[in-house]
Amino acid sequence: MSRPAAWRAVGGLGRAAAVLLATLLVLPVAALVVFGGPLDIAAGMRSATFVAAIRVSLVTSAVALSAIVAGGTPLAWWLARARRPWASVVEVLVDLPLVLPPAVLGVALLATFGRNGIFGPALGGLGVAAAFTPAAVVIAQVVVAAPFYIRAATTAFRAVDPDLFGVARTLGAGPVEAFVRVVVPCSRRALVAGAALTWARALGELGATLLFAGSLPGRTQTMPVAILSAFEADVRVAVALSLTLLAIGAVTLAALHRLGRGADR
Repeated sequence: MSRPAAWRAVGGLGRAAAVLLATLLVLPVAALVVFGGPLDIAAGMRSATFVAAIRVSLVTSAVALSAIVAGGTPLAWWLARARRPWASVVEVLVDLPLVLPPAVLGVALLATFGRNGIFGPALGGLGVAAAFTPAAVVIAQVVVAAPFYIRAATTAFRAVDPDLFGVARTLGAGPVEAFVRVVVPCSRRALVAGAALTWARALGELGATLLFAGSLPGRTQTMPVAILSAFEADVRVAVALSLTLLAIGAVTLAALHRLGRGADR
């Protein structure tokens, strides 16, 4: 076989693989959209489980995102500017939840804050219970989703010309003022995109939340946890919640793509 013919054969296999992969990615989404009839979906949305799960998810994910942005922004700034060798170790530890299964993180959180965990007795002595409470949902979401924001913010801060920060300091701005008035505006698009992905990841968290916070309706039962529970009780609720999460994800990604196109222009 000549070289052009070989390249054409490889190209044909590549196109076939691309079509197959695209079909595999799109087909489940399309099937979910057409699976439940309008009446069944409407019935699921009227369920008390549906309403309570959305409320818990929106409240906890908003609190988790606020905590991540408040703590992750200065941490990302430090990681972007740190020159010490052990800073790379900190960065690896921050990124570790990205490659760990959520169930492992749930077990780790129980080993840390559970009743019989490392800090469990101390918290119990103070009358504080972390596991299987709404706070546990927030903690699980923070641990699982924070690396998305910190990684995006660190990359954005590293792309900022350090001379801009230095000029602001020479003009009399303090470190915080220079950061807020120079670095943050230069990194705004990346920070917004990172925050959006982080919120979507927190909203869709299941494994760590289920193990560490449980499935208490109206308290710790988030939308993904409620989907799992609804399969045993009312599949209409599971479909309605799944479609809601699908819609939120699609809107978030569309907004991010629009933001990216605006940055390119």
